[in-house]
Amino acid sequence: MIRILDQAITVVSPEHCKGCSLCVIACPQSCLALRSSFNSRGYHPAHYLGEGCTGCGMCFYACPEPAAITVYKKGAEYSD
Repeated sequence: MIRILDQAITVVSPEHCKGCSLCVIACPQSCLALRSSFNSRGYHPAHYLGEGCTGCGMCFYACPEPAAITVYKKGAEYSD
């Protein structure tokens, strides 16, 4: 289902994330955290806490894994 976002969101791919926490540290809104569970590669991936994202992209730019984080700004189309 495609929807228009009424707020910005950050989507973290758990299988691409290495759990380095650079995105968590970079986020000025503190809306990311590391999961307590492991991904298939043995890392604790980051995840979006569900609110607070402004779409600034600091997490995206801090992340060393190019496919791990996608930031969708308010008004963007998003398919979940």
